[in-house]
Amino acid sequence: MTLPLLGTAVTLDTYPPIRDWVCGPGRALEIQDFCQSGVLERDRAELLSEWKKQLDGHHGPRGIHGPFFGLDISTPDTEVRAVVQKRMLQGLAVAEALGADLIVIHSPFNHWHQLNHTNYPDVYPSLMDAAATCLGPVLTRAADMGCTLVLENCDDTDPAARVDLVRQIGHPNLRVSIDTGHADICHGRYDAPHVVDYIAAAAGCLGHVHLQDVDGYADRHWHPGDGRIAWPPVFSALAALTEHPRLTLEVRRDLERLPATVARLEQMGLAC
Repeated sequence: MTLPLLGTAVTLDTYPPIRDWVCGPGRALEIQDFCQSGVLERDRAELLSEWKKQLDGHHGPRGIHGPFFGLDISTPDTEVRAVVQKRMLQGLAVAEALGADLIVIHSPFNHWHQLNHTNYPDVYPSLMDAAATCLGPVLTRAADMGCTLVLENCDDTDPAARVDLVRQIGHPNLRVSIDTGHADICHGRYDAPHVVDYIAAAAGCLGHVHLQDVDGYADRHWHPGDGRIAWPPVFSALAALTEHPRLTLEVRRDLERLPATVARLEQMGLAC
């Protein structure tokens, strides 16, 4: 298997110590400062200016994590939907300013939907229709600027739900994202399928993966190898795909350990 070059999620504070490690081989960056609550509501000029300085010398793929706190893309309330669309469009403006071609957004699905999709048969169709309506103008803007939205699993216990939504919308600038830790939490807490099944379900639609390790209980964002996820099957499942999703390490602490973490994965023949 060809070893994938791993990118990493960063903030303005965590990026400088690993800048050379990222820029040398041209690793992908995912900038995460702009998904925090309130950031898009304030003047972003200074933060954007600082990031543009930091990005000098970075020539790898670039993305951002879009806004998600309190923003449900499947809301049926038209006034709330307008706010969600506004925040998504603001996120796209940030992506454009930073030269990013990918933005991560969050899934609207949760365990209640999985438990009740037969009990309330209108739930999935109405949720998907509302999400498609919400994302319509956002995807039009994304296409204009050459940016792809990727829909990340959070509380999803049905690996196919996001894939079905992406296929139903059928827009070339909308793809699926998988967070390995989120999948494993749902596997551990709700008896959802294993992360490799999330990968298999997304075949043909997968554009992005967050790689993080957990203990099956909470959203730890540990370095791969520090938790319970079996990484060889995960990378084997990714290698079996015909597409090549962007692979992003999304760890919360000690980013200066990332070179050692990736070296450990490389020794296992999984990534570089």
